[in-house]
Amino acid sequence: MSMVSEAQEVNWFESNQRHLSSALVAIREALTVFIAKQRGEEPSTDITLPEPYFFEASALETLCQTFGLSSFERNIVLLCAGMDLDGKFSSLCANANLDPQRAFPTLGMALAALPDAHWSALSPAAPLRRWKLIEMGTGNALTSSSLRIDERILHHLAGVNHLDNRLAVILEPMREQTELVPSHQDVCETIIKAWSNSSSVVQLCGTDATCKRGIALNVARAFNRNLYVLNANLIPNNPVDLETLTLLLRREVILGSLALLLDCESLDSNDHNKLGAMNAFITKFSGPLFISSLERQKLGEHSNLTLEIKKPSTFEQRQVWTSALGSQVAALGVELDHLIGQFNMNPSAIRQASSLALQNLEQHPDESIPATLWEASRSHARQRLDDLAQRLETQASWEDLVLPEAQGFVLRDISAHVRQRLKVYETWGFGGKGSRGLGISALFAGTSGTGKTMAAEVIAKELRLDLYRIDLSTVVSKYIGETEKNLRRIFDAAEEGGAILLFDEADAIFGKRSDVKDSHDRYANIEVSYLLQRMESYRGLAILTTNLKSAIDTAFMRRIRFVVQFPFPDLEQRTEIWRRSFPEMAPTYNLQFEKLGQLHIAGGNIRNTALNAAFIAADANEAIQMKHILHAAQSEYSKLEKQLTESETAGWI
Repeated sequence: MSMVSEAQEVNWFESNQRHLSSALVAIREALTVFIAKQRGEEPSTDITLPEPYFFEASALETLCQTFGLSSFERNIVLLCAGMDLDGKFSSLCANANLDPQRAFPTLGMALAALPDAHWSALSPAAPLRRWKLIEMGTGNALTSSSLRIDERILHHLAGVNHLDNRLAVILEPMREQTELVPSHQDVCETIIKAWSNSSSVVQLCGTDATCKRGIALNVARAFNRNLYVLNANLIPNNPVDLETLTLLLRREVILGSLALLLDCESLDSNDHNKLGAMNAFITKFSGPLFISSLERQKLGEHSNLTLEIKKPSTFEQRQVWTSALGSQVAALGVELDHLIGQFNMNPSAIRQASSLALQNLEQHPDESIPATLWEASRSHARQRLDDLAQRLETQASWEDLVLPEAQGFVLRDISAHVRQRLKVYETWGFGGKGSRGLGISALFAGTSGTGKTMAAEVIAKELRLDLYRIDLSTVVSKYIGETEKNLRRIFDAAEEGGAILLFDEADAIFGKRSDVKDSHDRYANIEVSYLLQRMESYRGLAILTTNLKSAIDTAFMRRIRFVVQFPFPDLEQRTEIWRRSFPEMAPTYNLQFEKLGQLHIAGGNIRNTALNAAFIAADANEAIQMKHILHAAQSEYSKLEKQLTESETAGWI
C-alpha cells in the first residue's frame, strides 16, 4: 500500500474490512450449525446471511497465499480472530464446547465444526504453529487446548501494519531519508542490481555509520521495504531464543516488507560466542540483510557482497557545503577550501554545522561567517572523540614557547603541512597515488618539562584545531587485538575533524623492535605497525612524545615525517622562560630573571614554580618577589627529589 494514493488506501481498507467481516460471518454460521447438531436440533433456516464478499488482495487472502494455508487452516485463523473482532464468538465457543467456562476455540471444536478438517493443521511443522500464526494454550489434551491468534497476525488481518511488539523493543526503525552524494548513489545502484538477480548479504564497511545507514535505507525503499536496525550484541546465544528471533523477523519480512540492517559497529571481534550466534542468525534469517561494520566480518559460507563505504570526496563535500550555505557561501572564498581540507564530514554533519552557523549569524550578525562555520564544524566533530581522549585547552602561543631556532622552524613547518594539505594533496595532485605516507606525523622527544605538550598546544591554537591527549600506556592492552581496537576507535573518531592527536608515553609501545620469541612478541610488533599505519593515513596531525629518543627503534623513526628534539634549556633559555612566566597584570617586585635562570630546571618546572610563588605572594598580600620564588623553588625541588644548591640561589635575597 505504500506506493498507492491515500484514496486507494481508504478503498483498500474498506474492502479489506468487508471481506474480513463476510468471512467471519461464515465461520459464525458454521459454529451455529454445529451447536444445533450437538443439541439434536435442525439448523435454523431463518438466518439471513449477508452476500459473501470476496476481495483477492485482502490481508486474509494474502496471508493464506503467503504461508500456504489450506481452507481448514484459513478457517482456524478466522475462528481465533473472531474472538477479538466479533463479540458473539465467545458465547458460541462456550456453547460449542458445552461448557460456559471454556469460551474459547479448541482444535477439537475446529475439527468438528469447520469444513475440510485435517488433523495435521496444528502439527508443529504446519504453517499455523511453525510461523506462530496461532498460539496454543495448555490443556489435558491437544484437542482441548485453547487456541489464540497471534496479536501481530490479528493486526495484519485488520489492515494495520504494526511491528511485532517482541521485535519493537530491540529494533530501531529507519525512516528519515539521509542525503546521498553521487558516489553513494552509485553504491546503491550496485546493490539494487545485485539484489535484482539474487538476494545476498550486503556488508557495508567503513567508519561512517550515517552514510552506511543512508545507503541501506535508500536500497530498502527501492524494494518497497521498511528498514530496521538490530544491534548485533542483542542477538541471543541461546538456540531457542535465537530461533524465535529469526522466525519473528522472517515473518515480519513477509508481513511488513521488512529489510534488516545488522549493526556490528560495536561487536567484540574476540567474543567467539557472539560471533557464532551472529553467523547462526544470518543463516536462519534468509531475508534482505545489510551488515554495517568497521571492517569486514567473517561470514563463513554465506554469499555476500562487501562494499567499502568511504566518506564523500572533496568535490562532493564542496557541493553539499554550497547547497547548505546558499548565498552565504560567497562570503567564504578560499576559507571553504580550508574547511573542506580540515573537516572530513558527511552530508548530514555538513548540514548540521551549516545550520548551527547560520543560526548563530542571525543572532550575531557582526561575526565572521568563516570563523563561525569553522567553530560549528569543530563543535560537531569533537562529539565522538570527547569520550575517548582528553581534550586540552590550548592557550599557549608562539611567544610562550622558548626553543632553539632550529626546533622552532620545524614546528612551523609542521603547522604549514597541516594548513596546506588540501592544496598539495588534492589541487597539486601529490595525494593521487594512495593514502599511505600522506598522514602528518611527528615525534617530540625530550625530558619532562622541556615543552613537548606546549608545542602541540601552540600548533593547535594557531591552526584553530582541537588537541586531544591519549596516554598510550592506558591504550595498550594485554589482550591480543584489544590495542588495535582501542587505537582504531580513536583514529576513526578523530578523522571527521582532523583533530591533533598527542600520544603520550610512546615508549609504552614504540620500544626497540622485539625479537619474536612467542605470540605476544609478534602481536606487540603488530600493534606498533598498526599505529604507524594509521598515523601514515590519518588526515590530521598525530604527535608521539617520548622522554628518551634512543628508546625508539630506528625502523619506526623512518616512518615518522618530523622528529623534534626538545633539549634541556640552557641558561639563556631558562632566563627567557622565567621572563615569560609572569603575566603583565601580575604584580612583581625586583625580580632578577638572570639569577632565576640559574635554577637548573626545565620549562615546565619553571612555570610550576612561578605559579606557586604567585599563590604564596597573594596569600601574604604582597607583590611576587624573589623570596616567594625561593620558597616555591624549594617545594618544586623537593617534588623532583633534588637538592637546591647555594650556587643556584646565590644573591637572591
